[in-house]
Amino acid sequence: MPGTGGNGSVTRSTLRQQLADALRDEVLAGRLQAGREFTVKEIAEQYGVSATPVREALVDLAAQGLLEADQHRGFRVHEYSVDDYRGIVEARALVIDGIFHVLAGDRAGHRDPDDPRVRTAVAGVRRRAEEAQRAATAGELTVLIGYDLRFWRELGALYGNPYLADFLHRLRLQSWVCAVQHLRRLDDLRGHLWSLHTDVVDALLRRDLSAARSIIAAHDAGSLALIERLAAG
Repeated sequence: MPGTGGNGSVTRSTLRQQLADALRDEVLAGRLQAGREFTVKEIAEQYGVSATPVREALVDLAAQGLLEADQHRGFRVHEYSVDDYRGIVEARALVIDGIFHVLAGDRAGHRDPDDPRVRTAVAGVRRRAEEAQRAATAGELTVLIGYDLRFWRELGALYGNPYLADFLHRLRLQSWVCAVQHLRRLDDLRGHLWSLHTDVVDALLRRDLSAARSIIAAHDAGSLALIERLAAG
């Protein structure tokens, strides 16, 4: 992100979001590794901006669970343990299951999978699923993370509850932050990344809740086993 300290056209709230997005990407890409400490001044100098929007962006990321704030030493990239990852995976599975119930059922007429509006929305989610699947198959972790987060945010939005969608996004973001520190150890990620996003969408379109559940259960078990193995190794 280019320096914007002297650009009056960039509002503080916009700059705050840009900084948060840039630093989040740094963490997810593994360039800001778990346990890394830094100060507001360091980040402000790195991006050529004032301290205020940097501090606000760092506080936002701390609230999302990506950073830890220390009153005297600045901020540190949060270190998630395997137990943390296990708990996050369990929590996100419960949220996803609630979304599946709505998408695969008829509890509200405007959520009926046969409703053209819902089918149009799901078609968009499926396109995102295809992009995530291609990235996973190619072993492109950074690309996959971006598409995976968008896929689940869009799928979650179909639930009609923005609070639930935001909660799922936060959980998936935290799970990626935890997983990245281990996955980056592998030279070739092909065959290790989950690539069944389209299968989930297709199961929901068939109203096959059992199949959708099984796909996610297998995904959760496989990803947890992989992280446990990498952490132990």
